[in-house]
Amino acid sequence: MIKVTQRYLALDVLRGMTVALMILVNTPGSWSHIYAPLEHAKWHGCTPTDLVFPFFLFVVGVSMFFSFSKYNNSLNTESLLKIGKRTLLIFAIGLFLNSFPQWATDYSKLRILGVLQRIALAYGIGAVIVLASPRKYLPYIGGAILLFYWGMMSYFGGADPFSLEGNATIPFDTAVLGANHLYKGFGIPFDPEGLLSTIPAIVTVIIGYLIGAVVKDTEKKSVPKKLVLFGAAAIVAGLIWGLVFPINKPIWTNSYVLYTAGWACLVLSLLIWVIDLKGYSKWTSFFVVFGMNPLFIFALSGLWAKILGLMIYFTDPDGNVISGSGKLYRDVFLPMAGELNGSLLFAISHVIIFWMIGYVLYKKKIFIKV
Repeated sequence: MIKVTQRYLALDVLRGMTVALMILVNTPGSWSHIYAPLEHAKWHGCTPTDLVFPFFLFVVGVSMFFSFSKYNNSLNTESLLKIGKRTLLIFAIGLFLNSFPQWATDYSKLRILGVLQRIALAYGIGAVIVLASPRKYLPYIGGAILLFYWGMMSYFGGADPFSLEGNATIPFDTAVLGANHLYKGFGIPFDPEGLLSTIPAIVTVIIGYLIGAVVKDTEKKSVPKKLVLFGAAAIVAGLIWGLVFPINKPIWTNSYVLYTAGWACLVLSLLIWVIDLKGYSKWTSFFVVFGMNPLFIFALSGLWAKILGLMIYFTDPDGNVISGSGKLYRDVFLPMAGELNGSLLFAISHVIIFWMIGYVLYKKKIFIKV
């Protein structure tokens, strides 16, 4: 059993769960063979996979309340320097991964944004907001940000402002970054981690920060009940707002912010009740390992996926070139478990590999701050 001397082990477990799930959903053996819960919604809607990224930003916010207590949760030179350095470092790592391998990258078409870049921006801007503002005003600030984003999407969007082709993030991100530097996976230049849609993602971090305050300032036995109430209210609010501004991850709609934050509250409340109140913690070791070096392990998994998919390749007897990941799936996991289960087993094997790396780091007390 891994022992972690923290007030709430549940927080490390939730952080670790999100990292493990991020690796799981990002590294299937075949993108053509994925179980439905491990796929993102095509556009509107929310699958279990669509909860993973906002859960991570939520945990970032919760953790911020505890980590910034050393600065008295206020904005000063020391805290601002820490925020700035961490924001730049996380963004730079994301940009490095986008351009890897550098010698084969066409920089005129390099995607500038991505998951790590969104984490960096949401963390950096969110941290400045929560430290510069009195806590009692944060719900109103968060609400104002969401209303502003709703107005931007409604006013500057096309005839169908919440559609793939008509949403306002495309002209905005294109004007700032250029179409060549946007994600092309949706068939058109559209970035699901774009600049405009990062605005509501900041609110996900702010909500997490406010929940962190609730967790820290409330008597431990009362925390789960409060989180259940907040979570249920947020889910209902998200569903209601979703009637006019649909729940949607690619454009990170306001309804999606509330809905996913609500579920994050419910999951955290359950974990606190099970782990920190009831003491059922023996099963948590696996996830704690991921929670100790979360961004490093996630970035390393992304780097490995690039190496396996782009730098290692083979030629089959018919003269076809196949990537390292394709060969591994085809020759090992496909014969072992079939198309669908083989693809899942491929992903699970990667989760285990990166857990082993994280475990070695943990045992050696190496915690890489990213």
